[in-house]
Order: sequence, then C-alpha cells, then structure tokens
Amino acid sequence: MLRASARACSRRLHDALTINAPLILSSTQARHASGHSENTNTFIKEALRELEYPEKLQRLLLTPQREVLVELVITKDNGEIETFNAYRVQHDDSRGPFKGGLRYHPHVDLDDVRSLASLMTWKTAVMDIPFGGAKGGITVDPKALSERELEKLTRKLVQSIKDVIGPLMDIPAPDMNTDGRIMAWAFDEYSKHQGFSPGVVTGKPVHLHGSLGREAATGRGTVFATRELLKHTGNGTIAGKTIVVQGFGNVGAWAAEIFAEQGGKVIAVSDAEGAVHNESGLDIPALRRHLASGSKLSSFSEGTAIDKASILSLECDVLVPAAIGGVITEDNADSLQCRFVIEAANGPTTPGGDQKLRSRGIEVLPDIYTNGGGVTVSFFEWVQNLQNFRWEEEDVNRKLDRTMTEAFAAVWATSKEKRIPLRTAAFVKALERVTRAHIHRGFD
Repeated sequence: MLRASARACSRRLHDALTINAPLILSSTQARHASGHSENTNTFIKEALRELEYPEKLQRLLLTPQREVLVELVITKDNGEIETFNAYRVQHDDSRGPFKGGLRYHPHVDLDDVRSLASLMTWKTAVMDIPFGGAKGGITVDPKALSERELEKLTRKLVQSIKDVIGPLMDIPAPDMNTDGRIMAWAFDEYSKHQGFSPGVVTGKPVHLHGSLGREAATGRGTVFATRELLKHTGNGTIAGKTIVVQGFGNVGAWAAEIFAEQGGKVIAVSDAEGAVHNESGLDIPALRRHLASGSKLSSFSEGTAIDKASILSLECDVLVPAAIGGVITEDNADSLQCRFVIEAANGPTTPGGDQKLRSRGIEVLPDIYTNGGGVTVSFFEWVQNLQNFRWEEEDVNRKLDRTMTEAFAAVWATSKEKRIPLRTAAFVKALERVTRAHIHRGFD
C-alpha cells in the first residue's frame, strides 16, 4: 500500500509537472555546509534514485517551507553592544508541527541549518512520530559569553521568532551547546508573550515540565536498535557480545551502561582526550563515577589506556560510533574488525567508508534510525505537556522500546523487499511517508 501510494504520486506528478530543471540538492542545500551535510545529501540522493521520483517532486520534498534570518542585539556585561546572526529553517510540516534542535556554535550558518532541518524531516518520518523537520541556531561561541549574556541572547531569539514557533507550530529542542537550562529560558520567555506554554520546547529540566527518561533516551534507543538488528540477522541477543563505544559523552555513556546491564561486554570506550580498554569488560558505572570526579578517562585503573585513534580497529562484535561525524572513512574502513556498526552519532560514516563496509559485508545500522530515541522521547515530552500530565519513567521507556522496534521492522522490511542496504531503506521509508502525507493533504 505504501509503495503503491508513492508510485501513484510519482505518476500523478510526472505529467502535471514540467521537468525542465535539474534537481538542486548540493549547490543550494549543502554549499558551505559541513561534510556531514554533504554526506547526508549523498545518501538521500541514493534513496531518491530507488524511488524514481520526478525531479519536480524531489524539489518539493527537499525545499524548505520557511527560512527565518534575524539579527540579535544584546548589551554585554561590560556595556558593549554586540550583534549575532540567528536562523530558523522550517523544512516540512506535512506530518505534523516542525521539530528540531537549536544549536549555539561559531560556525552555524544558513546552509548548514537548512540541511539539518531536512534531515530532521526524514528522522521523524523514519521513526513515524507526527512531527516535521526544522533546525535553528545562533552564530556564537557560548563559552565567550557569561551566563547572564547567554540568557539575554536566548530571550532575544525567542522574542524575534515567537510568531513562527509554538506548541502546535514549531517546537525547538536542545542541540549542540544548548541544554535544559537554555530550554527553560526559552519556555519562560515564550510564555511571557503567549501564556503558559511548556510545550513550546522540549528537553526542559524534569522539574520544569521535562520528561523522565529524556537524558538517557538516545543511548537507550541505541541499545534497543542494536537488539533488533542482532535478532533479525540471526545473531542472538546483546548478552555476551563484545562492544566498543567510540565517544563516551551523554549518548555513548548511557548506551554503554545499558549494554552492560543487558549482559553485553563493553571492552573499550573513548572520549576526546583518550581511550581505555579491558578485554574482560569495563565496569561502566565505576567508569562514569571516575569521570564525574574530574579524573581523565585514560587514568581509569580498571582498564588499560590506549590510543584513542586505535579504538575503531579493535576486534569486537559491535562498534558504536557515538561522537562526531566522519570518523569511518574510505581510508580506515578496511581496518575495522567488527561485525556491526551502530551509528549513535550523526553522520559518523562517510559515503566512501559506507561503500567499503558494504563490500566487506559489515552491517551498518544508520544514524537516521539509531539515534532516533532522542526525538522520540522529545515527542513524549511534548505530549505530556499538552496533557498537563507526567508519565512514569517506565512508561516512557516502554513506549520508546515499542517505537524503536516498530521503526526497525519497517526499515528491515523495506531493505529486504528492495534488496537495498538498511541506510538506503531508512531514507526510502522516510521519503515515502512524507510523500504519502503530501498526497493525502493535497497539493496546491
């Protein structure tokens, strides 16, 4: 039924649209964007070739609906006035309100935000949660601002975009260099203008209408995703599997702890400064306490310090890149000694690296699905805010489990039916769902 709807849409629009212009994907959406954005576009184009959509339909699906550019002026603590550029790109809301993070970083620009907004459309679609895709950001180094200045900047942003965000329109969330504190300021500022509106943002502190289970959601979702892949490939359960986690931040640390709780043997982890290895398995709760005390990961006494660059080539069953993008490339993909790559980070594998892994028969579970636990529990937080009711953490985790399981089943079925890799299948499924929403809502 789903594939029939997509093909019907393609046939319907093929005659109605004049195909006289090339598809613009990389020149306007990824010019000056990060390598991750360019890599994502490569994977999207691969899925579009599978669907054989006419180019005008592709343009409809890929073109943002709204782009907001504002200048934010604040008075700093020293009395100086400084101006910052800020952006909010709303890509597609055919399946529900726009949803996407808000990042504060010196290199934020419109092209990068535009590409990431597109990616959010496909991520929410592959998870089958009723949101569209958006992204926002401020070109700023948050470390160069005091907390007071950061709060001023956040409130100024909300004042500038309050007419295009809202609980039923566009719901921002934490992203790079933003957190629950910043979301609390945004919620408070919006409520001053529009009335009590906790659902305007997600990722808020639990004591201020946030959701239980949100902090661990992306890591927990990664474990659920791994479980489903092992089961469907006939490789049993997580128990007894050797696991390497590259990136021991929030996502990697939670994933490692939950893997260990389920009987997995986490033999190595790394962070930005170093790596630690123990063939018998690391004590993850003890390691997290070690880091919380201010000590370096590599000084953990129950493991051996190793070069952080070598962690990708350790022999293991499951490799979990959970740090930054572009770490598995054409140059190092041949050195991997794992059976499965579980992409907890955004864009950890380049197209060249992905092709190498495919040729070696290493199964890759793509980021667009694997790290979808975060936006899923953001959806749960939004629902709780609309209900003015809090769910128990076990309810949140149970619903997350079901969502991850059902999303995997859909991607797996598409992969087997079309005989395409899981990554391509995830994008195909997302594109089909967004197309179906457009069909049923009608084209103008």
